[in-house]
Amino acid sequence: MLVERRGRLRPQMRMLLLPVAAAVMMVGLASAQAAAVQAAAARPAPLQTASAQATPVQTAPVRAAPLQAAPVATARPWLQATRPADERAKLALAAMSLDEEIDLLHGYWAVPTPRRFAPTLRLPAEAIPAAGYVPGVPRLGIPALFETDASLGIANPMDSRPGDVATALPAGLALAATFDPQLAYEAGAMLGDEAHAKGFNVLLGGGMDLTRDPRNGRNFEYLGEDPLLVGIMAGEEVRGTEDQHVISTVKHFALNANETNRRTLDARIDPAAMRESDLLAFNLALQRGHPGAVMCAYNRINGRYACGNDWLLDQVLKHDWGYRGWVMSDWGAVHGVDDLLAGLDQESGQQLDPQVWFDAPLQAAVQRGGVPRARINDAVRRILRSMFAVGIVDHPPVTTRIDYTKDAALARRIADQGIVLLKNAGGLLPLAPDRYRNLHHIAVIGGFANVGVLSGGGSAQVIPANGTPLRIPLGGTGQMAGARVELFDPSSPVTAIQAAAPDAQVDFDSGEYPAEAAALASHADVAIVFVTQHDMEGFDVPDLQLPFGQNGLVAAVAAANPHTIVVLETGNPVAMPWLDQVSAVLAAWYPGQEGGQAIADVLFGTVNPSGRLPMTFPRSDADLVRPRLPNLGAAQDAAVSVDYSEGADVGYRWYHAHGIAPLFPFGYGLSYTSFEYDDLQVSGGRTLTVSFEVRNSGRRAGADVPQVYLTSAAGRPTLRLLGFQRVQLQPGEARRVTITADPRLLGAFDEARRRWIAPAGTYQVRIARSAGELLQMGAARLSAYSAAPSRVD
Repeated sequence: MLVERRGRLRPQMRMLLLPVAAAVMMVGLASAQAAAVQAAAARPAPLQTASAQATPVQTAPVRAAPLQAAPVATARPWLQATRPADERAKLALAAMSLDEEIDLLHGYWAVPTPRRFAPTLRLPAEAIPAAGYVPGVPRLGIPALFETDASLGIANPMDSRPGDVATALPAGLALAATFDPQLAYEAGAMLGDEAHAKGFNVLLGGGMDLTRDPRNGRNFEYLGEDPLLVGIMAGEEVRGTEDQHVISTVKHFALNANETNRRTLDARIDPAAMRESDLLAFNLALQRGHPGAVMCAYNRINGRYACGNDWLLDQVLKHDWGYRGWVMSDWGAVHGVDDLLAGLDQESGQQLDPQVWFDAPLQAAVQRGGVPRARINDAVRRILRSMFAVGIVDHPPVTTRIDYTKDAALARRIADQGIVLLKNAGGLLPLAPDRYRNLHHIAVIGGFANVGVLSGGGSAQVIPANGTPLRIPLGGTGQMAGARVELFDPSSPVTAIQAAAPDAQVDFDSGEYPAEAAALASHADVAIVFVTQHDMEGFDVPDLQLPFGQNGLVAAVAAANPHTIVVLETGNPVAMPWLDQVSAVLAAWYPGQEGGQAIADVLFGTVNPSGRLPMTFPRSDADLVRPRLPNLGAAQDAAVSVDYSEGADVGYRWYHAHGIAPLFPFGYGLSYTSFEYDDLQVSGGRTLTVSFEVRNSGRRAGADVPQVYLTSAAGRPTLRLLGFQRVQLQPGEARRVTITADPRLLGAFDEARRRWIAPAGTYQVRIARSAGELLQMGAARLSAYSAAPSRVD
């Protein structure tokens, strides 16, 4: 076998795996890969592949490792659940040998490898085929770590667990668009519950890098451009997951803002500006959710790789913030033993590194005195502490039945609330029966709307629980080209539209030929055009234009029918040269496995749209900070850099500072009712407290998301979100909203003094519908503020 003591891979085998790593780590690859998966070591019998007629409650195809349920004995006091997590970790650590400690510091990429690449490689028998596996310490009752990708659902890469499905949630941007922390908690709890039921105890979810470039291929996984919104939503997701006794991670720490050459990219930014933006988002999430692990990123930051960046990991995360969990690497992101000295605690997906650094090389470094034993102890203690604190030792995962019907209802609710109504000229929407009794003919065009709804690709890809998805290979070049597949969740908008309008004739046209689509639209009472843009891990999109000539399709249909509605299924903003010619536009993002029904819910008024944009929609690439995509066309793995010159002025703050009016601003979204704000009151002191009344002045029940922005700080003009609240109101109903600002949002970070600073003075705020529609103004005087970085423990 090519596995040495404690699972160490021979160097030649590691090098052999590198060229194929990316091609085999994603969902939906070619049949040859699927055959290779079946040749891997035997696993427990899986459940059958879901179909549209499948029973909604199914058994997860995994088993729990028996040693996880080890009995508590006085000889192993760390297994006594009544003891504090820190004490238990200290006791368990004292009982471990150096070999056992080092075993916890590196783990497998647990996806079975095709035989043609690794004919004799075998994963440990108990490993569940998934993103990661770290052996436990059976002698001490310390369980193994079973890790799964799960940003938007429990992933099954390469269908390596044949037939295993999961609830496919809408994109992270759709969740962020709800501006609903409670819904974020419920999403995290559902992910944790399904992970636990499938045998996993670590969820590699919590993607939360800020949107600095609206062409980043992973923006759909993340939560937008504002650190307050991102930090709150990510923190609530983490909290929901860990309440199910599953360790949650936040990623990618930090500044993984572009996918082009992400493994070699140097993200250059002023450290203080990073503290006020990207790092503030992570700080807020850690304070709110207390994730057991943080995953560092592939990219460099100011010249140092994120997973070996002492300033980022040791100085900021562990020292300034007092983070007590552990730092795991991204898969294939370790560059040497010295990364441990810089603050990295665990090497993940060890086969994807040129060498398994945190095994034999690490042990040799300890023996020769290059790595202090105390640093090994600290890394292991952090891992153990999270295991005890979250409860994966006391509440091990067991095979249970998953109620996919219940979880589908949550997926639909997120999609319903996350759809953003961008335009509704003349009140065309909703297409409710009581408003359109003569709606006889509906033309539905494009976007494979007869089949399903698009999803984003990469490690966030989910095999949906509600049926067989449509896969369209796109191909291309590069390490991840084999995984470049468009996957449509089986939730047909055409079917949902027909169900919502049973008396109307609903005709579908693929949109392949704009003239043919326009001819159909010309005879319809209303035309609904679905347009798509596929985003995925490993690739940025080159510009904001819709691919495959879809702008021409929309223009042709709009010219033929004045009642044209456009539904966007995208993972990023797109340019809309046809905007003035259409009547209505919905941003549906990637709406998940129930997305077709959710789109129909909003189109026909079953749901009053309440989503708000978590990211700015620019008019064109020319209005971006960097009009041309950085490093477009660069050779694979060439050393590249991006100068994030905007600093802390991310998204709407940059547009405001430069006087550029976007197509649609951050926080924007329309409703089928109207809301008014009144009785603004602002008080000062150490921070700002803003209170006002929100009233539903329309005729329909609906949810509003009033926002409060700082517009002047002690005489310095600015624009920064201080708070928001989602409010559900009946017609005529009013409610008072009170928002207290986090003092860090009022000032700036002084890197030399390592403190947050805000001068005394008058601070002005505005109630707003969005960053582009500021309403009533208020002000109050604040005393000077100075504070050390906020700790997360």
